[in-house]
Amino acid sequence: MEEKVTFEPENFVKDFGRVLGDYWERFLFLLPNLIFAAIILGITYFVAGKIKGILRNRLGGKAHDKITAEYIAIISRWIVFIIGLLLAFQALGLSGIAGGLLASAGVSAVVVGFAFKDIAQNFLAGLILAFNRPFNVNDTVQIADTMGRVMSLDLRTTHIRTFDSKDVYIPNGIILTTPVTNFTRNGLIRMDFIIGIDYNDNIEEAIGLIAQTVGRIEGVQRENPPYAAVDELATNTVNLKVFFFTETDDYRKGAVLLKGKVMQEVKKALLDNGFGLPANVLELKMYDHQQHLPVELTGKPGPNGMEKNG
Repeated sequence: MEEKVTFEPENFVKDFGRVLGDYWERFLFLLPNLIFAAIILGITYFVAGKIKGILRNRLGGKAHDKITAEYIAIISRWIVFIIGLLLAFQALGLSGIAGGLLASAGVSAVVVGFAFKDIAQNFLAGLILAFNRPFNVNDTVQIADTMGRVMSLDLRTTHIRTFDSKDVYIPNGIILTTPVTNFTRNGLIRMDFIIGIDYNDNIEEAIGLIAQTVGRIEGVQRENPPYAAVDELATNTVNLKVFFFTETDDYRKGAVLLKGKVMQEVKKALLDNGFGLPANVLELKMYDHQQHLPVELTGKPGPNGMEKNG
């Protein structure tokens, strides 16, 4: 015979109340530990933020340490927070979980490394770039086909703003394996351009005039005097190559715009002093069987009977 199970509300209420009472007693027993763990997490969060701010301000006060300071500050914050989290587990009596987290950290690192290979690669590359520092914030660099100013080095990418105001984010892993040209690190850069003079002009006088003119322009380095030399004997001109040094604190303004100004001043000085800047000459060759140059005029006749171009 099967026993009939009957639902008795009074027994259900008593059992439910007893279960709630047990959980309430357990909660009261763990309440001090919960409060202590919450205090630990709160203090850890506060201290981690303070440490990050202090390291960022102290190390970032030096212009050449901004990138490294940011990385050290971020990593230090995470280390402090993880330590606080483990202490909170200990306060709750969950030391086994804390030990398990530490024991499985190595295995987790391998699993995460395979699952997020590109992210891990870019993070480690960013860490190397932060300490190796091939460039700093506000440096003008060229990486592959991208040229611009470094705005920031993040955990995964480097932010570069090009001179036409495009924001380019290059993965750190690519930068680590790509040649980086830094136009700012040395503080100086040599600029050059070519200008052609007539074959009948005095080359030495032209070179002297160019050096004198460029040397007077503001922004051109006096410690490294400008100079010019014959670069090519072209078909119609003697091409002179002009060299000068300038500072690269602001590459776009201090180098690119200055180069345009120097070219204008050199052209003006040569023309004012009687030097010719000839254009390309087109030579027409007449073969033996051609006694006359065939020319055809098109248009309507003018008042004097001559052809007038339409």
